[in-house]
Amino acid sequence: MSKPIIYFLCTGNSCRSQIAEGFGSKHLGEQYAVYSAGIEAHGLNPKAVDIMAEVGVDITNQESNIIDNDLLARADYVITLCGDANDNCPVTPSHVTRMHWGFEDPAKATGSEEEIHAIFADVRDAIEERIIQFKNEGK
Repeated sequence: MSKPIIYFLCTGNSCRSQIAEGFGSKHLGEQYAVYSAGIEAHGLNPKAVDIMAEVGVDITNQESNIIDNDLLARADYVITLCGDANDNCPVTPSHVTRMHWGFEDPAKATGSEEEIHAIFADVRDAIEERIIQFKNEGK
């Protein structure tokens, strides 16, 4: 039997959902098939790659994808990570457990390089904590 599917969604599939896919694969990959996508595909944000590398998670081979309706229909969990994705995600079938975990968009951070880095790190750490909570609670 195939693994249950978790599908992380955000607007551009460049930062938050990519970070979630990386941590999802790390913490949930034995139990779940983990994917991410966006309403649009903005490309993998280099700062997301760098911030994940700092904690030993390599996301360089992940791709920025637009939501795949077939995968969406087969998903067991659809987790939106931003309000835009939550508002604009296609309708999910009744068997899909849909959740919304809202996180600040680190790609919109302003300030010095240190301040931007700190925001990326905060969002990364918050996403990892939420994924670990999901693993421990089963949702």
